[in-house]
This record gives sequence, structure tokens and C-alpha cells, in this order.
Amino acid sequence: MFKRVISIASALVISMSLLNAQDAIVRIHDAGTGEIIPADIYGQFSEHLGRCIYGGLWVGKDSSVPNVEGYRKDVFDALKALKVPVMRWPGGCFADDYHWMDGIGPQEKRAYISNNNWGGTLEDNSFGTHEFLNLCEMLDIEPYISGNVGSGTVKEMAEWVEYMTSDAKSTMADLRRANGREEPWKVKFFGIGNEAWGCGGSMTPEYYSDLFRQYQTYLRNFGSNRLYKIASGASDYDYNWTEVLMKNLTGKGMKGISLHYYTVISWGRKGAATGFDEAGYYRILSKAIEIEPVLAKHIEIMDKYDPRGNVDLLLDEWGTWYDVEPGTNPGHLYQQNTMRDAIVAALNFDIFHKYTRRLKMANIAQVVNVLQAMILTNDTQMVLTPTYHVFEMYNVHQDAEYLASDCITNKIKTDRELVPEVDVTASRKDGKTHISLVNTHYDEAKTVLVSFDNAKAISKINSARVLTSAKPGDYNDFDKPEVVAPKAFKNYKKTSAGIEITLPPCSIVAIEAE
Repeated sequence: MFKRVISIASALVISMSLLNAQDAIVRIHDAGTGEIIPADIYGQFSEHLGRCIYGGLWVGKDSSVPNVEGYRKDVFDALKALKVPVMRWPGGCFADDYHWMDGIGPQEKRAYISNNNWGGTLEDNSFGTHEFLNLCEMLDIEPYISGNVGSGTVKEMAEWVEYMTSDAKSTMADLRRANGREEPWKVKFFGIGNEAWGCGGSMTPEYYSDLFRQYQTYLRNFGSNRLYKIASGASDYDYNWTEVLMKNLTGKGMKGISLHYYTVISWGRKGAATGFDEAGYYRILSKAIEIEPVLAKHIEIMDKYDPRGNVDLLLDEWGTWYDVEPGTNPGHLYQQNTMRDAIVAALNFDIFHKYTRRLKMANIAQVVNVLQAMILTNDTQMVLTPTYHVFEMYNVHQDAEYLASDCITNKIKTDRELVPEVDVTASRKDGKTHISLVNTHYDEAKTVLVSFDNAKAISKINSARVLTSAKPGDYNDFDKPEVVAPKAFKNYKKTSAGIEITLPPCSIVAIEAE
């Protein structure tokens, strides 16, 4: 069904005898690039959507579900282990319907509304500013707040910043103190609206540019807190949006510009998260890696208006989007998460690492029970998804030096992008080299030789783990929570040529060496 096409990296010169002996050849340029992979590439996104917040992150202090100050303990512990660097909240589309004063003060007196963006379910605002920022503080997560431009006001947004970050004597700071928080929080990342082209107000980029300039004027720094103001950027292939914002807002208070890209084949018929065939498997992978030319084009536009790189690109929504699981609320976006999604996450990280000159943050959608989630919960149980395990296996690359590499590998021809059979990312930190390898092939193992420019670049392999399963469609569920989980990996050997590895079908292997 799928035709293989050989792709040779021009920078890699290697003998045909070696190539014939392996399915793929990886060459790691161990001299280094000097580029550091920002930890924030591994960010999360939490929206008041479905069961992401309620029943996911938050159950309340009086819940029978074990909790830490109202935060669901099993989820709390799983996020702590994941080393989450940054988390975005409260949306998403919900952000531009969110009025922050509804979510402060005694919980029994908070306003309640219908969440009209996501299924019309009750929003009781029991999880608000204090609950989010305290969670971030407890887990050492940098908060990223999305402000309400679509249905809010400049005054409302300015007062929220003051409430959270001011240490002065003022009405807003005193209100925070009266609600139990004496010291201000540190809030760096602040988004001025979300998807202003759509659910955030159906605006033109020209109109939004003017609003951004107005709003950002009144978002002030209090005490030692310094805001990093983020403009609501483009969706996918809307390069004109980026062009207009970069032209109008560079040097006008915009530190970052967002981008949203979902791995979805068709918004009309997204397809199921499970039960797919080989064609469906490769179709999703090809759409996932199509993000690379999208990133490159947006960055090209940014370079045109900001050659010194003062404005960062933030991919603050990304991930797979399928039809919801049968029998669940269509507005809750609850989907399963298979080994295919793990491969998508790994391929995306391999791409993101190449573009960190501009790309400084990425936030997968979403952290619990929504879209490509890390964690799924029911009333009493929790499971870690295959995507969670990829984030955990790859977090060694956070704040590490990116090592460029070349890969000779076959590629699978689809109706979209060519999918590489083998992919790689490598980094170095604290004297250790971490190599993450992906075999995308649906049902074939691949032999790989990993070599280095300096034959003495590594002297030993400290550890190796693999994430794989019997079938690409396998997933973890409440009755079988460890179908897909990392295991020790031994199918490699160090030779004079490098590291010879046999990657199982549809797998991810993480190696630590020094």
C-alpha cells in the first residue's frame, strides 16, 4: 500500500557498505550547537473544558477522592513526576468568556454559569485564580494566564494583573489579601486574548493589533514581577495573521506570538482515536510532521520584521484531535490515547528542538481528560497515557544543549508528507548525552547505527528504555492501565562504529550515555 522512498541527508557522507548493513544511519554532531532546548517546550494546557479541571485536576477539599488541598492526589503526584515547566489556563475558548472575579472569594459564594463553549455544563468557579496559582506554586510550574479580550474589558484585565502580582497598598492587592493570600504571586506569561480570529472575538488581524496595543498599555509590572505579554497568533496556515501582527506589533509590547496547530485530518470527520488501520496510522503521522513547514514559514515571516529575534513564537496549543469516545459528551473532547499518539508526540518534539531559535514554548492540549491528554481519570481511578510516557522519557532534553544530527532512513509515502521510518533527537547536559530514537514503522523492526563525529564522544551507556506495544492501536485504560509503559531496553551494543540498535516496530527508545 505504501511506497518507500529513500532520503539521503546531503551533509552525511557514509560508505554504502554501512548503509546496506543497517535500515538507518544516524550521525550525531557531538561538538554541539550552543542552542539550549527551552524546558517550556514541554508545557501543558489546562482549560475549563469537560473533565480537565473538575474531576481531573480538582476535586475539592471535602471530596472522598484522596486529595492534596483539593487537588486530586494521583494526578498531582503524576504531574510532579512529569516535571511540568509551564501550564496555560483558563483557556482556550473559555478564556474569553471567563471573568476572573467570579472565581475568587469563598467558594460557596462564587458565581456559577453555563460553560457555553464546551457542552453547556455547569461551571461553579470553585477552581479559580488562587487554586490555579497555588497549584503551580506547589508543583514548581510557571503559570501562563490567558486574559479575556473577547468579552472582557481593559480595566478587568488590568485589575487581574494587579490582584495577582501587586505588593502595594491598593484595592485589588488588599482584596487578594482578604481572600487569604498575603504575598503576590509571580506571574510571567500573560496572553492577551485567545484565538482572536475565532472564538476569541472573530476579529481581523488589523483590529486585533489595535486592541493588543491598547490592552498591553495597561498591563503593568508591579514590584519585581515582569510580564511577558503574548499576542493571540495564527491558526495553522494563516500566514497573513502573523504577517500583520509582526508588522504592527513588533516593538509595541509584544514579547511572544502564539500559534495553534492540531493534528486533525478533517474537522468534519476527525476519525476515531482507536481501531484505526495502517492507512489511518500513517495519515495521522504525516499530518503531525506537516507542522515543520508551518513552523518554518511563520518563523520566516517573523525574521522579516524582527531580524534580531526579540519576539518569540509560542505553540501554545498542539496535539491530536479525534472524534470523542462513544457515549461521552461531544463538548467534552474526551478521547483515548494510543501508541500512535506517543509516536506523534515524539516526532513533534524532534521537530520542535530544531526551531528553538524562535520557538520558546509549546503547550500540548490538554493535561487531563481532554484531547491528547497526559492523564485520564474516572471517579476513583487514574491512568497514564502513552503520551505521558513520551513526555517523561523526553524530559531529559529540558534545558539541555541541542546536538544536531543527520539521519539516513527510508520514508513512507502517504497522501501528505513523507514519514521517516526512523527519527532522532539528541542533547547533552551535565556531561550526559541523551538520544531519543523513533521507529515509526507500523509493523517492522529497524536496525540503526548511531555514530558520532568524535569516535570518543561517549565511553559507556548508562541506561536504555523502550516504549512500545504489540500493536500501534494499543492504549491504557482503567482495567488495563499498563498496556503501554516504558520498559528496560537491551537490544543494543556499543561497537567501534558507534551504537548498534534494533528498534521494535512502532517504538520509542531513550538512551543515556556519557
